[in-house]
Amino acid sequence: MSAPKRFRSLSDPESLQSFVQNLREAIYITSDRGEILDANPAFYALLGVRTKEDLSSIGANELVVDPSLRLAQLEQIDRDGFVRDFELQLVRPDGTLLTVLDTVYCVKDPASGETLYHGMLVDITDRKRMEDELRHQSMRDPLTGCYNRRYLSEMDEQMSPTDAPWGCIFIDIDHFKSYNDQHGHQMGDNTLVRMSRFLMRQVRAEEPVIRVGGDEFVILLRGASESQAQMVAQRMQSAALRTAPVPFSLGWATRQAGEHLMNTMHRADQNLLAVRVIERTPTRITGAVQREDDGES
Repeated sequence: MSAPKRFRSLSDPESLQSFVQNLREAIYITSDRGEILDANPAFYALLGVRTKEDLSSIGANELVVDPSLRLAQLEQIDRDGFVRDFELQLVRPDGTLLTVLDTVYCVKDPASGETLYHGMLVDITDRKRMEDELRHQSMRDPLTGCYNRRYLSEMDEQMSPTDAPWGCIFIDIDHFKSYNDQHGHQMGDNTLVRMSRFLMRQVRAEEPVIRVGGDEFVILLRGASESQAQMVAQRMQSAALRTAPVPFSLGWATRQAGEHLMNTMHRADQNLLAVRVIERTPTRITGAVQREDDGES
């Protein structure tokens, strides 16, 4: 008589136990208070511990970095009975941060009426890191290392719906096309790199320099008032007399009530264009307030 075949059905307790123990995804059971009741080896390995006892003082809620996200997840589970691929950031006991997709469903113990959560975690930390790196690269100009128009569009979407103030400085290298024609594109590229480094040195790290055209740059001054934007522009003008690689023009503007970032940038550009008509100095500067005075001179 042949031996019975094993591990052929999930209805078989031994098959199910083997499945859970050997699965590489982290499986767990928690109480409605967040107590970790049981888990498979992959769960403990994910959190960098050996056994459940190593997590005796830590509940599921304490592992989640953002408590508001955890609350939103639990509210969705209570409403729908389950949640699928809910993205969370966890912190391991050793301080390492993880990004996971959490799939959970709710069950009730018919004998005690206790609410329990059965879930599975999929570690996507490496994938998120790669996505972030690719996203970061996609927002950088490959030649100069400045941010690009894609970054500017994202900032417009993020900032424009708020009431936050900001300032913009628009920079345009003077006669760059003629310079390119005379010295060649390689020299022109080198000049753009040197110009971008000059601009980055004039502002703080949190004030991004954005290349918006062939020889055009924008500096975004978050939270800046009119006087602060003007001060940065004047400081840049003074530095240009000493260390700028080529002559350039700049104009500045600050946000008007309810204005989109792109509109502020456009006004800064128009201020620059207005001063070009009436001045021919190597490095020129004008702003929203100065433009009216200049137009009358």
